This record gives sequence, structure tokens and C-alpha cells, in this order.
Amino acid sequence: MSKVWYAPLQAEEKPEAVAAKVLDLFEAAGFEKIFAKNDFVAVKLHFGEQNNTGYIKPAFLKPLLRKIKSYETKPFLTDTNTLYRGQRTNSVDHLMQAYEHGFSIENLGVPVIIADGLMSGNHVEVPIKGKHFDKVTIARDVADSDVLVVLSHMTGHILTGMGAAVKNLGMGAAPRSGKQKQHADVKPIVKRERCHTCGACIRRCPVGAITYVDGAAHIDHDTCYGCAECVAACRTGAVRVPESSSGVLLQEKMAEYALGALAGKEGKVCFFNFLVHITKGCDCMEKAQDKVIEDIGILASYAPVAIDMASVDLLSRAAERDLLKELWPENDYLVQLRYAEKIGLGSLEYELLEI
Repeated sequence: MSKVWYAPLQAEEKPEAVAAKVLDLFEAAGFEKIFAKNDFVAVKLHFGEQNNTGYIKPAFLKPLLRKIKSYETKPFLTDTNTLYRGQRTNSVDHLMQAYEHGFSIENLGVPVIIADGLMSGNHVEVPIKGKHFDKVTIARDVADSDVLVVLSHMTGHILTGMGAAVKNLGMGAAPRSGKQKQHADVKPIVKRERCHTCGACIRRCPVGAITYVDGAAHIDHDTCYGCAECVAACRTGAVRVPESSSGVLLQEKMAEYALGALAGKEGKVCFFNFLVHITKGCDCMEKAQDKVIEDIGILASYAPVAIDMASVDLLSRAAERDLLKELWPENDYLVQLRYAEKIGLGSLEYELLEI
């Protein structure tokens, strides 16, 4: 049974107080043992899309990064470029977006490196034993790092129901080509009677798969690669992912990519989940989103499945219902965790240790 350490938060705690609790969790979990002198330490997080406000704030990380540097390591903040159109599609725009949100060497004392390179061509193939893949494509600078510190902001998600540690690793450590392979089975459709021909989905589609046919939007599934940006763009609910094209395969593939991201790093990985400003959509949304519940706390663990399961349970306990299922009833978010357990990413059972 995996241990998960938990530091509860009060509503609207100051960033300095949150940062202190992150460091308390680091010390309670004994994470110092995973670092050695001259280790390259990839601190994996999401820098937040343009206009998004839910991402993990830089101020939360300052004491943690100082602690990691105190072991004479070489830490860097990192993420990968996105499949969809936005400010994080290439490394230049991605770095500018990260700096705009405060993730700079001047502010935090560590550099930002986009792990899959300028146009997402910097990657390696990692062999795994999966149902969907026998090898996965992982961003080279994640694969080459000695240590992974995975910082995940728990949110709902339009395709997977939930995003936390497993998604941060599986989707977040993959280059664009790996993301496309994970999304390949997602095929949105259009309810013609709801389509107002506003053009939002057409403008948002990164591959030009959507046109007007007989007075309504039409998606060419031969061109579509399943990013679901059209679903997010549609204000009338006309574009949706049918149950027959559910996120089940996406979640399983995502877990297999997480397995690949962790390959060769046994005993050199730690996780933090931030149950702070939890929103219906993920931090890829190009807008500020209201939180769906008051802040709950921060968790730490060596095990991605356990920390995500504990996060789900704490959220449900605080909401007094299955809030994630309420937000995304068409998506069974537990698919990713059950499958991740099955392929060796840890146990759903955990011991919660409050500090």
C-alpha cells in the first residue's frame, strides 16, 4: 500500500503559506533521498495557457526549488508543446507564455526548458509492455533527466473526466506525435440541429477538418486527429464526443505513455498534486475558469496512481458527492487509474498521512 502525505489548506491561503506546506510535504515524505549531486531534475508542470489562471503559481514553488538546488542538482522546469492551436504549440511561444505567467529564471532561479524541442521533434522511443503500444514516444529531455518531480494541478477534463498526475505524465511528457497517437480514437460529431454556423469550431481546428456541409458544420474524420478543440470551442453543444468514441481508449493510452515516461527512473520520481482552484476544465483552456469547490490541500507521494486516487477521494469527501462525475457524466475518470494500476503504475490502495 502506497503512502500519500496530505497538507490541508484553508480558503484563499497566501502563496507563502502554500509554499511552506509544499516544503513540509517534501520533508515529511523524505523526498531528499531521490536526489544526487549533478542530477538533472525535470520539474514537470503545466505553465497555463494564455488567459488561464488556474495553473500552479510560481510562488508556490520557490522554497521547493531552493531545496532541490541545495543538493547540488541541476533542476529545470519543463513541459511539452501542445497538439492544439494556442500559445504553447512551439517552444518560442511556449517559453514566452511561461515567462508571462512568472516562470522565469529571474523569479525562480531555475531555467525553463521545453522538453520536446522547438517544433516537438526532440523525442525518443521507449519500449513498454502495453495493450495499445509496445513503444511510446517521450520528450527527450524528460527521458534524459535523472529525476522527475511531477507537479500536477487537479482539474476536470473534457475527454478524460479528470487530469492529475497520470495525465500530467502521460499526455504531458509526450511530444505532439505522441499526443496525436493517444487522441487517435476520439472522433467528435456535430448535432446539426444545434449548429448555429458561428464558425468557432472551424477557426479552432488545427488541421482544417471542419467545413460547412448543407448548412451545418461537418467534421472529416479522415483528417481529424481527435484533439477535441472543436468540442471546447462550441458554445451551443452541437459538437460532442459520442459514447462510441469515448475517452476510454484515450485514458488507457495515456496511462501507457505515463509508464514510458517513468521508465528507467525507479526510485528517482516524486509527485505533488495541488487541489487548489479546481476547475471544470483543464489549464489548457484559454480563459479564466471559476473554481468548482474551495481549496482542499496539497498531496505528495512516490506513486502516481495512489496520489490521484487520494485526490479523487478528498475531492468527493469535500463536495459530499462525486463532483468529477457530476461535471463530466459521460467520462469515467477512473478508467485511467484502474488501467494504470493494471500495467504497473502502482496501487489504488493508499495510506493517507495528514501533516
